[in-house]
Amino acid sequence: MDQWVSLMRSIAFLTQKGGAGKTTLAASLAVAAAQSGERVIALDLDPQGSLARWGERRAAAKLPFNVMVEPLERDRLQRLRAILDGLAGAGFTLAVFDTAGADGPAVRLVTEAADLCLLPARPTRLDVEATAATFRAVFLAKRKAAFVLNQCPPTYHSSRAGDAAKGLTELGVLAEPMLSARMDYQDAIAAGLGVTEYARGGRAAQEMKTLWNWARAQLDPKIVAPAEAKNEREPKAERAGEHRSARHVAAA
Repeated sequence: MDQWVSLMRSIAFLTQKGGAGKTTLAASLAVAAAQSGERVIALDLDPQGSLARWGERRAAAKLPFNVMVEPLERDRLQRLRAILDGLAGAGFTLAVFDTAGADGPAVRLVTEAADLCLLPARPTRLDVEATAATFRAVFLAKRKAAFVLNQCPPTYHSSRAGDAAKGLTELGVLAEPMLSARMDYQDAIAAGLGVTEYARGGRAAQEMKTLWNWARAQLDPKIVAPAEAKNEREPKAERAGEHRSARHVAAA
């Protein structure tokens, strides 16, 4: 019998402080992953529902790279592992979580289930201190985690960004690259797009591709299932049907 290991992995964006860009990064990373061949579901745990509304704009635009977006209510988190298993059975290979900043119990459950926790922080002392507290919680859960330095001044030699990067590196792993404050990110999410779709040749798009490649290397999938290779050869209509059926799995 062929050895089989599920390709389903999950990335959670976590931070206790608002304004660090979790939703924007989750949306664009999900799209970059889909463009690289992943079959992605983005799960919105934030009661504000910003990622879910992005998904609605995306569905209305009928974009070619299908990223399914679903809200995930707090009362379903106790069954999170079973939900992820069901999504894997429906053909998804990557789940991206956008979390609320202050909901400790919910964030803890996601942290315990995620394969990689990404902790966005702006290059300010307040953000670095708040993110350090989140990192301690992830560390105690024994999960793989990395800081993402976000919304840096776009000038290359920024002492503010450099100081923040040094501080975060002293605490733990710093993801690559540092992300600059570029309007392409905000314009993309307003249009229901990922930044790699909105301005494919732009610097923001290149940053997001680099971040996804870095994250994918951390996830380190082991063995491709024989069934997965078969699925890649299936007609698009059949694969779209799988995504529709997966909606029922996510809602279970």
